[in-house]
Amino acid sequence: MIRFENVGLRYGMGQEVLRDVSFHIPQNSFQFLSGPSGAGKTSLLKLMFLSLKPNRGLIKIFGRDTARLDHDELAKLRRQIGFVFQEFRLLNHLTTFENVALPLRVKGMSESAYRTDVAELLEWVGLGHRMHVYPPVMSGGEKQRAAIARALISRPKLLLADEPTGNVDPILARRLLRLFVELHRSGTSIVIATHDTSLMDQIEARRIVLNDGTLYIYD
Repeated sequence: MIRFENVGLRYGMGQEVLRDVSFHIPQNSFQFLSGPSGAGKTSLLKLMFLSLKPNRGLIKIFGRDTARLDHDELAKLRRQIGFVFQEFRLLNHLTTFENVALPLRVKGMSESAYRTDVAELLEWVGLGHRMHVYPPVMSGGEKQRAAIARALISRPKLLLADEPTGNVDPILARRLLRLFVELHRSGTSIVIATHDTSLMDQIEARRIVLNDGTLYIYD
């Protein structure tokens, strides 16, 4: 599903943030991405999401060499990937329901076709009673859950999550982890970046560790 070969990334003229990163993520796999702050976890996720380009090395997503793809082809691949951003990226002029439904609207689906699925997912993440409010009046934890629901609603082939439980309590964190596990069982590959060792200890999953721009894998 994903293959990196000797990938290097730097911002501007600075030192490389990622150095000679090589790994693969099999189809229908689940892995945690961990490491200290500043190790390059978010940069690595953004490379997987195709929102960053490496300075060197090979990246293949779904078997496609990303360096050989034009803008439209990259956009088509990106639509098969869900991303939970640390900063949420909700649209303030849309309600919770409308934010979560946005990926389906972009695909051209009518509200009658997705209304039930969106409402059920919002109930699962504990936002059933908040589906008609707007982001400016939501707490950080509520925004986090809405961002997760938006990433999940289109059942992507690959889900990338950057600290998805960082703004919720331990009970809800476990509930969200179960949601990720269920999505994985349905065929989605999952990569979760987290500092939460207690979260990682709850399930058996591959661990990818970044430290000072270098990657280590523990199967």
